[in-house]
Amino acid sequence: MKFLDQAKVHIRSGDGGAGCVSFRREKFIEFGGPDGGDGGRGGDVWAECVDGLNTLIDYRYQQHFKAKTGGHGMGRNRHGAKADDVVLKVPKGTEILEEDGEAVIADMTEVGARVLLARGGNGGFGNDHFKSSTNRAPRRANPGEEGEEKTLWLRLKLIADAGLVGLPNAGKSTFLASVTAAKPKIADYPFTTLHPGLGVVRIDAREFVLADIPGLIEGAHEGLGLGDRFLGHVERCRVLLHLVDGTQDDVAGAYKVIRKELKAYGGGLAQKPEIVALTKVDALVPEERAEKAAALKKAARRVPIELSAPTGENVDKTLRALMRAIGAADAAEDLEHPVSAAEPWRP
Repeated sequence: MKFLDQAKVHIRSGDGGAGCVSFRREKFIEFGGPDGGDGGRGGDVWAECVDGLNTLIDYRYQQHFKAKTGGHGMGRNRHGAKADDVVLKVPKGTEILEEDGEAVIADMTEVGARVLLARGGNGGFGNDHFKSSTNRAPRRANPGEEGEEKTLWLRLKLIADAGLVGLPNAGKSTFLASVTAAKPKIADYPFTTLHPGLGVVRIDAREFVLADIPGLIEGAHEGLGLGDRFLGHVERCRVLLHLVDGTQDDVAGAYKVIRKELKAYGGGLAQKPEIVALTKVDALVPEERAEKAAALKKAARRVPIELSAPTGENVDKTLRALMRAIGAADAAEDLEHPVSAAEPWRP
């Protein structure tokens, strides 16, 4: 199944049903009076966050969603039925934006959350509604109210515990494939990964979700390369694992390029906890390995993990460091948003 993280949809809620003009006509009843019923409400358009989805691929093949018109009123005071609602099912982490792509209508971060996107039109009144002491036989009824029509953007931002960032060909897909059951495309050329990937890591009887973010280049926050479209996925990650290719000449410059892009994008990316790893160390001689590790330590102001996913060197060490960082981030979040203890139930 192809990963799709952005889709444009056109929605329209249903029109309200029309009211009815009718009079009661029965044998031996001389003054029957008006008995036209009201129209029913048009269908609403909702968005619902559901479990079991991790892509917006459904909206690649259907972009138009229209709710039905409410039932029309009829004689004998029969009111029209409300039309069925239309529900757009989206995966967890989906943002719903206005047509301009800037104003956020809703952020669907909890399974089961629902948001009303377009309200159906009210049904019109039948002539029974307009009878009064001075108007005993009204011959008027209202048409139903028109529904709302909108164009919206759906943008999925993956929710993961940890995210892999780095320049193209830094070894992100190789690391993901070595620690999870995911099978990303791996090749010896840049931009092998074109879509974000997810995998579940198991270490010391614990699990966390790891996301492989496509490679970033200088100017990504302005749309260069694969653009800032994938930087949005980093927003949802608690911790970042920054991989730097040890086989390139300037490891310090490579690290600074990504840090500059994270800071320029904003959204708190530069403030996220970060673990730095020097990858592909199995391809380096000891002297070169020590030299590049020292250069990266100076640029990152922390000791990098010397990592080799193919040989397994320091892989478990990296996963345990990620697990500790995720736990610390969760603890900090709990302190920032404490949950008040519920009072005991009393009869």
